[in-house]
Amino acid sequence: MFILFVTVPFFRKMSELENISHHIGDRISTLRRHLPQNMKRKLGQECFALERLLEEFEKCVGQQKEQLRSLKELEELFKKDVEDVHHMKDNIPAHMPMKKGPVHGLMTMGSGNEHVMTKKEAAEVQPAQTDDVKKTNKSYAREMEFITMPEFEKIPQYMKGRVSYDQLNAAVQSINTAVTAKYKIFHQSVRSLNNHSRKLYQRFKDQEMKDTKGQYFVVEDDIREFTQVRVDKRFQGILNMLRHCQRLRELRGGGLTRFLLL
Repeated sequence: MFILFVTVPFFRKMSELENISHHIGDRISTLRRHLPQNMKRKLGQECFALERLLEEFEKCVGQQKEQLRSLKELEELFKKDVEDVHHMKDNIPAHMPMKKGPVHGLMTMGSGNEHVMTKKEAAEVQPAQTDDVKKTNKSYAREMEFITMPEFEKIPQYMKGRVSYDQLNAAVQSINTAVTAKYKIFHQSVRSLNNHSRKLYQRFKDQEMKDTKGQYFVVEDDIREFTQVRVDKRFQGILNMLRHCQRLRELRGGGLTRFLLL
């Protein structure tokens, strides 16, 4: 809209300059036919000056035309950008995958700013951070990262079947819900649990084995317990897709299949 307001005055200015040029030329022709010789000579000098002025006018008109053309091109680019923004706004994925990159330094978060801590500063706050980690580790539960679109497109068609990208990530969310609920119970003191939670706690303990030490995993009963997902043949196919994307692996033993998060 701003560009349209700018280009209209430019067009009017160019039109006015061209009209002035034609008007001056007509007036000069009329004067040459009716003036005496000495006046014509003087008029010739004035005409020469006017001719130079007209050349400047024409040059200015040419520049304005070129600027108008550039502004029209810029307007088209802005329109394309606006269309792209509206398209992105209307097609935001239900799940936004976030890759966790390597941490190269300690940072403290302020009001929108990040401050990279020096070794000296890190040493000063290290004891306090250690205490905080001990407190938060008890309630921490690892989560599976969502599948990205490039990863989804690399899954073989025979494995995907009719499962959509959103359905696959909805299953990821359900598994994360089960993991969080399980380890929320598992990390609590037994004394603070009710009867049902104590039974679940004991079941979780019985499912642990040497190869699961330090790992986060769920079994089919956990998914049934903490989510509304039907653990059927279709869900088994989704688990195969997640294994293909290296989000989990199976660990069998004691008549159970454990799904370990990678």
